[in-house]
Amino acid sequence: MSIAAASGMNQTQREAVLYLDGPCLVLAGAGSGKTRVITQKIAYLIRECDYAAKNIVALTFTNKAAREMDERVKKLIDPALTKGLTISTFHSLGVRILREEAQHAGLKPQFSIFDSDDAMAIVQELLATTDRSRLRTVQQTISLWKNGLIDPDGADKIASTPNEVEAAKVYRSYNATLAAYQAVDFDDLITVPAQIFERHPEVREKWQKRVRYLLVDEYQDTNVCQYRLVQYLTGQRAMFTAVGDDDQAIYAWRGATIENLAKLTTDYPNIKLIKLEQNYRSSQRILAAANQVISNNPKLFEKKLWSEHGTGDAITVTSMTNDEIEAENVAMKISAARFEKQAQWKDFAILYRGNHQARVVEQAMRNLHIPYTISGGQSFFDKAEVRDVLSYLRLIANEDDDPAFIRAATTPKRGIGQATLQTLGQYAGERKISLFTALFETGLESRLGVRQLEPLRMFGDFINRIQYRAGKPKPGEKLHAAEPAAEILDDLLGAINYERYLYDMFDEKPAQSRWQNVLELVGWLKRKSESSELGLFDLVQHVALVTMLERGEEQEPDAVKLSTLHASKGLEYPHVYLLGVEEGLLPHFGRDDEESGADGLADALTLRIQEERRLMYVGITRAQRSLHLSWCKKRRRAREDVTREPSRFIEEMGLTDKSMPDQDAGMSPKNRLDMLKAMLNKSA
Repeated sequence: MSIAAASGMNQTQREAVLYLDGPCLVLAGAGSGKTRVITQKIAYLIRECDYAAKNIVALTFTNKAAREMDERVKKLIDPALTKGLTISTFHSLGVRILREEAQHAGLKPQFSIFDSDDAMAIVQELLATTDRSRLRTVQQTISLWKNGLIDPDGADKIASTPNEVEAAKVYRSYNATLAAYQAVDFDDLITVPAQIFERHPEVREKWQKRVRYLLVDEYQDTNVCQYRLVQYLTGQRAMFTAVGDDDQAIYAWRGATIENLAKLTTDYPNIKLIKLEQNYRSSQRILAAANQVISNNPKLFEKKLWSEHGTGDAITVTSMTNDEIEAENVAMKISAARFEKQAQWKDFAILYRGNHQARVVEQAMRNLHIPYTISGGQSFFDKAEVRDVLSYLRLIANEDDDPAFIRAATTPKRGIGQATLQTLGQYAGERKISLFTALFETGLESRLGVRQLEPLRMFGDFINRIQYRAGKPKPGEKLHAAEPAAEILDDLLGAINYERYLYDMFDEKPAQSRWQNVLELVGWLKRKSESSELGLFDLVQHVALVTMLERGEEQEPDAVKLSTLHASKGLEYPHVYLLGVEEGLLPHFGRDDEESGADGLADALTLRIQEERRLMYVGITRAQRSLHLSWCKKRRRAREDVTREPSRFIEEMGLTDKSMPDQDAGMSPKNRLDMLKAMLNKSA
């Protein structure tokens, strides 16, 4: 009996696994078992179709999804048979292609990858402004152009608004700066491989021979560049399976285009279309509400989810006086429901449209001593001030870390400008060495004057002194004992005068908050070095591991999940509480672009509402057994209370008549506290 027949799949899932006569598009509704289809198909290809694992590539969008797929495949077939199998994100595959084909892009194999913060620093230097909103707008516009395979020449031609004109001016210099540093940004990891394949047919053919079968998850989230990369990798044979759901396309703001699903049917007229409509996650009541909401959007493909899980709990809608009461109410309900349903904390999720809604919810959870984890927000290790200090430590531990060198050399400012760094980068690129090694070479003296060289070499000498104190010997010297990491950390912070830099750059309150984060980081590093007897070099390796693990979300603790709707995609919970279901918040209208004409604005708003409706659909379909919506009559915004109306999506779900009244209208804080205590006593 074949894998596909033995696995207990339904008829359409089995059809998707077994189809190998050409390109295949699997329209997989929420909770319809798409990961099972992808992993079973990989197993089928290897076990029964004589495909070598090294010739199969499966692409998805998150490391977590890739890890899950990899684990599932290894449970289906002998792990020895999976040797060479690639299951990764688009960006990880892009890195692999670039490392191998670097010379075709004018890069050294050990090029640097700049993250969003590193890239922002270049944009900031080019614009000479500290206006974060302006910097973000330029950075996002350049990112969208790269994702759309639009180069600086193309950007010059299409730039029409003042924001786009400014971004187009920066784009060319930004790319030149990256090239000088022998670096790429996150978008380049897809864009540059696509350009290499386009310009070098021999490279493209080599990779097409290597990738005999391609599987792509979440196809509705691909952008123009990713679509092109798939075409280049699959070539004329077009042996691929794309899995996606047009109803869950929620990333237009970062360049994803829902049209990519429709485009497959025109670019590949013989493509096999298979719909997965049976949902294995939610009750019929939840699915009915999801189907009703999404039916208000124009359809690329008709499909309707159904379930065998029974009718399920009624969906509740509760109006609240304000967001603090909303947060308190939800915390109390979860505390009571956990006791009544004999559930675990991790069975509950609180979802919301924007990160700013999390603060009052976190406060309410802490007040009731409810454990929680938060996703979709900023990690401690992603805070700019924490990254600034860590860039020094990274450079001290590894002087070939070019992004760390650039960040440390320019934060705080020490007279090393962008032009100096570009010249240094060009010289290092020619010599195929790191920026740090290059700054000590005599050959650099013919490129830079004394005024530019002096601050560079002073910085290099400073790093060398710290390295020596941390135990690294000078050339020709024997090993020597390292000084305690705690002493070096204190001296490092004092020497760079980081506290003063923060107070020079920011108002008192944010400067104080940032400095506290630095002290928290350094305090943690000191405690770790003392308790584990780690020197500075070992300590930096430990930090790198911790930050990677934190981003990996390995093991889910027993805690309520707080998450933005965007970050919740792909997850599921028995009980979901969806907050702030109000006009202006969900759907969120965004800032009206005053540069658009009235017609353009109306079109943009229509498209935005459609995307917000898909986001609501994603939120609804996270719930397995119960779903609870709430909205506030007033919500605090910029120190004033703004009157709110219930979201149009509530009515579209067919829930208006079933709405529950405001349970605590007119209730005093004391009465609410008494109710809370009573609830706690009940669950004690």
